[in-house]
Amino acid sequence: MSATLNGIPRVDLEARPLWKRELAWLAGGKLFTTERAAAFWRRFVVPREAPVMRATHGRIRLSQGIPVLVLTSTGARSGKQYESPLAYFTDGDDVVLIASNYGLERHPGWYHNLLAHPECELHIGPRGGRFVARQATGADRDRLYALAAERLNKGWHTYEQRTDGVRTIPVLRLSADGRA
Repeated sequence: MSATLNGIPRVDLEARPLWKRELAWLAGGKLFTTERAAAFWRRFVVPREAPVMRATHGRIRLSQGIPVLVLTSTGARSGKQYESPLAYFTDGDDVVLIASNYGLERHPGWYHNLLAHPECELHIGPRGGRFVARQATGADRDRLYALAAERLNKGWHTYEQRTDGVRTIPVLRLSADGRA
């Protein structure tokens, strides 16, 4: 099995040591799940993450403790290209993204973009390629979400509680596009 999926490094959460998640949680992860800190992160850090990763060829990123890539999607209504830095992991031959939107009552814009235009690109600096997104459903969605919350970022437990049943947080699988 290749160490990458279309240029994106594999992140196997089953094999990921729990100390990595715990270290990130102790280094401020719990703080950043509060509504005020999440709002700060969305407003000031997220818009700078993709440009920093692009400028440093993926060597430097603002989000530490979790793997991050940049999703380039096509706007659902505008048709414009949008870049979204996102936490990710891999499952089999798919990259997995969680559309938590910090537990807000609406799905993130990039999620709607992928529903309308599933063809996208994933990059970490100059590495990456084309992918096609599809929504994980049922037991597969539940397994992937639980795995992410247990082994990658405990904050997803908080975000799920914050939605208060208003919405189910979507999980997306992205498969390498054979055209890349």
